[in-house]
Amino acid sequence: MNVLLLSMPDSFEHMPPVAIRMPNGALTSLAANVDPHHRVAVADLILVQSSVRATVAHLVREFEPDVVGLSVMTFQRATAMSIARLVRAVRPSARIVCGGYDPSLAPGAYDSFAEIDFIVRGEGEQTFCQLLRTLENAGSDGSVSPSAIGGLSYRTAAGFVHGPDRPVMQLDSNPLRLPQRDARVLRGYTLLGRNVDVVETSRGCTYDCSFCSIIEMRGRNFHPFPIDRVIADIADARAHGAEAIFLVDDNITLDINRFEALCHAILDARFDDCEYMVQAMTAPLAQHGARLAPLMKRAGFRYVFLGIENILDEDLQFLRAKAKNARRERGRTVGNASIEAIEHLHRHGMYVVGGLIVGNPGDTRESIEANLEFARKYVDWPYIQHPTPYPATPMTGDFRARGLIVDENTSHYDGTTAVVRSEHVSADDIEFLRWRAERWMKLRHFPTALFHNPRFVLAHAREMLAHTFAGTSLKSLLGLESEREVFNRYRRHRRRERERAAA
Repeated sequence: MNVLLLSMPDSFEHMPPVAIRMPNGALTSLAANVDPHHRVAVADLILVQSSVRATVAHLVREFEPDVVGLSVMTFQRATAMSIARLVRAVRPSARIVCGGYDPSLAPGAYDSFAEIDFIVRGEGEQTFCQLLRTLENAGSDGSVSPSAIGGLSYRTAAGFVHGPDRPVMQLDSNPLRLPQRDARVLRGYTLLGRNVDVVETSRGCTYDCSFCSIIEMRGRNFHPFPIDRVIADIADARAHGAEAIFLVDDNITLDINRFEALCHAILDARFDDCEYMVQAMTAPLAQHGARLAPLMKRAGFRYVFLGIENILDEDLQFLRAKAKNARRERGRTVGNASIEAIEHLHRHGMYVVGGLIVGNPGDTRESIEANLEFARKYVDWPYIQHPTPYPATPMTGDFRARGLIVDENTSHYDGTTAVVRSEHVSADDIEFLRWRAERWMKLRHFPTALFHNPRFVLAHAREMLAHTFAGTSLKSLLGLESEREVFNRYRRHRRRERERAAA
């Protein structure tokens, strides 16, 4: 069978698309773990944001897929529906499958979209492989009976039928085949001008943060790949041209000894000439940073996304993130681990991408400003978000019960559009405070990026600055417009971007 797998073109605001075009690792993993006689193509549509419809139509006509798979996050739902309608118009016989966080946690949202034939819930490799076998072995009348496939929802005349959940995979004893990077049909994955790829070393997390879709989709668990399999994956990414690698684990520092072993394995394999980015918790880096940070630096780590979440105890309590950000001594909690973790990383020449969440129910202007001031002082690149009511998360139920959700348009659920208010601050004001502070934090990191890759930054500085300072005009630079006018123009610009993506 011919299979075409698509990731959506909608991008987050935090980085200009010209600066970061990251591949969807889940799709190449799906491609690798179906039966080998299938012909699979993978297209990350973030690479063609200005020509999405033309590209999809061309791929469908050229590849003639029997099955088209769409990877969807909540803010990409409307875009996915537009692409599904386009696929159906160009190739009516294709079966269309949705997967990812949003279909997994909100399958009911897809009932009204007749173009969607199947939903893959949770981890997709085994479910998608079995679905292709079932479609291939369908009766001569074209009927399909997928009821026994775990993790699959399938459309009937009466609507979707949701099959049993599929247990999460034990990756240490039953590792998946390496991603099929040769299946990619588009090119241009870059991070600040360097060829970038993604590698997964583990899945899952055992914490219960209220904002997290991961634990709602797969439960609280942690399953690592064997280290030799991870090194083989890095080798494959390098063989495909990767100069930078993002380790995309849900929580790689959950097992700090394993992470340390991975750093040693990277050094032993002499793969330290790549640049690595990773997501990490503050607490283990604070506790073990004296020995771990210099090892990370030698292994090639450059950017560390720290899940700081918030610096105020009451907000961490609401986010259920206090435990993973607690600094401990002799088994006792003695404060927030964020500053100590950041100092370890900075001391050894690494850069901190600071993940914070502002706009929680009890937030005042003062508490929001306190977090923004912390970011100004300590983080190198801000990744500040607003709490967002993603499907099925405890946070969503809490906000709904308090009547704090002010925007139900899921296209706005991108993390940087404030769709909930606090009990003291309006959603507009929350978003304004973040926007006003964050763009200048980003500008501060430009010299570092310029020094690291001067040719790329000089070639694309105008695009990068235009993204960061969207809405700014000559009048505003001269002080002839208020910041609110600039902010409102920025919001209109973002709204047009979303509308173009969904069109």
